[in-house]
Amino acid sequence: MIKPKTNLWRHALPWIVSAAALGYIFGYAIDWKAIPEATENANLPLFIAITVFDKTLFFTFWACLQTRTLREFVEPVGFRKVLAVKGGAELLRAGSNLLADGAFLYGVSQLVRNGLAAVMAVSLVPFGTHVAVLLLQSTLALPFLEGGIGSNRDVASFVAIGWVGVLAIVVSWRLGYWRRILRSAGLQEWVTGLNPRKLLPIFGLFCIFATFDLIIQRTASHAFGVDIDWLAFIARLPLLYMAISLPSFANFGTRELAWSTLFADFGSREALIAFALWTNAIFAIMHVLIGVVFFGRAIGLLRDLRRARREGQRVPSPLFHDAIDP
Repeated sequence: MIKPKTNLWRHALPWIVSAAALGYIFGYAIDWKAIPEATENANLPLFIAITVFDKTLFFTFWACLQTRTLREFVEPVGFRKVLAVKGGAELLRAGSNLLADGAFLYGVSQLVRNGLAAVMAVSLVPFGTHVAVLLLQSTLALPFLEGGIGSNRDVASFVAIGWVGVLAIVVSWRLGYWRRILRSAGLQEWVTGLNPRKLLPIFGLFCIFATFDLIIQRTASHAFGVDIDWLAFIARLPLLYMAISLPSFANFGTRELAWSTLFADFGSREALIAFALWTNAIFAIMHVLIGVVFFGRAIGLLRDLRRARREGQRVPSPLFHDAIDP
């Protein structure tokens, strides 16, 4: 059971991070008046259309991929059920990624007999594969960046830390450290199914998705009047994703700070912050719109989570049902 103080801190952290980042940006780094001026060169209708498409594609891709992961590594699960869980959790993403991810993992754990295996499958497999693709993406682009490693220490540091992390995971696996942990958690049999033959198609799907993502992101920034070099996008977009994975309120503050720092050579600070701010606003609206479709289930999920905390339950009940159920 989570202690009240720890629980309070976990919920307050995203607000603290966002408040600090936004306070720095708008209280020190830029003037609020510069934001409207920075949008003068933007093709807003095109930018909004691309950003909405980006969010829709991202949401659908992950729902399909996580359904495939459950079917491949846990047990057959209907796509509509996974979509219902993900859609209900999306409403919470308008406030906090951590809360939304927690709600999604809770819902998924109720769809199968082995809830822990389901949580591991839909989080560890896609996340690990996505990070591997992002690391490979930055690694391949680094030698071709203007100025080499000396002028791109942020990318070089990310690549170095990433490969050190991969090496540490491989070594600890060879030494049997992770096997002991997984065996104690009852997941040894599940992990044996994580063979390259099953993981390779998922890796390939992420490579295709990464390509589409690069095209969409660059097209969106270009529509906003920010022209970023392709190589810089390929090398630094993974760093952007790492930055916005920090706890924050709907990525407000962290996204603006990351864009204005990582791509400072390709646009004014005002334009980059305005671009990120508009992106956050559109994404927040999309989170709400998607979540509204599953509003009833989202409220039921929150009710279950709150009741579970009061009663000290580790796994709340009843089982999570499909949103199309009456």
